[in-house]
Amino acid sequence: MPRYKNYDYDQCKLLPVSYAQQILPGTFEHTLDYLIDHELDLSIFDARYRNDTTGAPAYDPRILLKIILFAYSRGIVSSRRIEQLSRENILMMALSADTQPDFTTIADFVASASEEIARLFQEVLLVCDTMGLLGKELFAIDGLKLPGNAAKEWSGKKADLKKKQQKIEKLIRAMLARHRETDASDTDERSVDRAEKSLERLRAKARKIKRFLATHDENRSAKGTIRQSNITDPESAKMKTGHGVIQGYTAVAAVDGKHQVIVHGAAHGEGQEHGLLASTIEGLRENLAALGAQDVLKEAALTADAGYASEANMKYVFEEGIDAYIADSQYRKRDPRFASAARHKVRHRKECQQHSGARSLFRPADFTYDETARTCVCPAGKRLYKNGANVTIRGFIGMKFTAPKSACLPCALRDRCLRHPEKTKVRQVVFFNGRTRETSETFTAKMKRKIDSVLGKLIYQRRLAIAEPPFANIRHAKGLDRFTLRGKLKVNGQWLLYCLVHNIGKIQRYGPGFAGSG
Repeated sequence: MPRYKNYDYDQCKLLPVSYAQQILPGTFEHTLDYLIDHELDLSIFDARYRNDTTGAPAYDPRILLKIILFAYSRGIVSSRRIEQLSRENILMMALSADTQPDFTTIADFVASASEEIARLFQEVLLVCDTMGLLGKELFAIDGLKLPGNAAKEWSGKKADLKKKQQKIEKLIRAMLARHRETDASDTDERSVDRAEKSLERLRAKARKIKRFLATHDENRSAKGTIRQSNITDPESAKMKTGHGVIQGYTAVAAVDGKHQVIVHGAAHGEGQEHGLLASTIEGLRENLAALGAQDVLKEAALTADAGYASEANMKYVFEEGIDAYIADSQYRKRDPRFASAARHKVRHRKECQQHSGARSLFRPADFTYDETARTCVCPAGKRLYKNGANVTIRGFIGMKFTAPKSACLPCALRDRCLRHPEKTKVRQVVFFNGRTRETSETFTAKMKRKIDSVLGKLIYQRRLAIAEPPFANIRHAKGLDRFTLRGKLKVNGQWLLYCLVHNIGKIQRYGPGFAGSG
């Protein structure tokens, strides 16, 4: 028989813990502790409290900030889990001096201190500037789409939500009818109880939609078009991402090029970023002005990707005298290094379609177009008629062809030619010949010429190494990949807390007296 060492659970061991010795130099928690206690002016939080003479003592904002920011640095954003961390984690106990606030206190502080957090962000930015972490020579603007605390199933236009309400009410009537039928017979009490709970849930959903429809107008974009609203969080947006459709916010950041310090951050309930450039630049200017600096954008360069490309944005940066480098959607196609990119996209699209089982639609390249004879033949061999010789779309002029109903309606290839063959009657296709003749050069054309220059390419290619690392750090390294609050103001405060975690990490790594210590 083998012999094993004896063990006994009926014993105890007392471990003395010195909180001061747990916070080691060179760590995030040491940097956080020092900044809050010695560098930051937290009197901005004093106005929140009215307990000078009466009322119970409040938790010190310094302790709450240490608890929240340390938990965020570990990817923990749930207030309940933060409370649990304060009771179980030695480092958290050391940072908070063994203070253990309730989760409701933590949640209320994060949700109600958005204005103070914005000023705290500027305080940390001032520390970064004092330590020489800001270059103020090149800035990059980019956005990150993160899910919010709302389900996309509760999104829709008012007409769609009205239909949803009617459908729920119809289901309630059907359940009530079945319930009356079962009342006459012997039915298990548990089944009746489950049916009652289901009915109450459906009634609550119907009331929720009804209240929303009565108190909210149609959600309209900047162009005036009607877009979907969300009942749970009306200020959030339904947006497409590389991983599917989410209900959330676009978190925008302006990043300094020297050490990738975030100098401005804001959350917007917008799926498209092109309408956010001006407000981001103004926020960047405001934060830099709070540091005592002049308008550095008069001398510094600024970069942004194609998501911010629009004629209005190009006009804005040129008229403001900003040395901006903003790519357009055709930027890579004009670069000879990406000459073969199209065939790889075609291959990738075909592989994705095979994997998902989606059908492959005919593209204009699949049609036979004779520019000289001005004729077009579809993949089925049918001739399309010309119904527009000078069609202008987004500054490009082209020739438009339409399939006749007699050939298109009975065609066996409709499923491969039309995205919605049950709704769309005939296929149309446009072949572009070039740009329209314009009396003056557009601001977009000026930007294209600027960014295609040798200097423009050298400056723009630095954007990727400036704007993307902060998002990678926040979302993937720290695990801060979603918002837990609702409403633009609250979500904006939480996004600034995420940015604070990133910036404090920069002070930890590069700040004099912090970098390389320990």
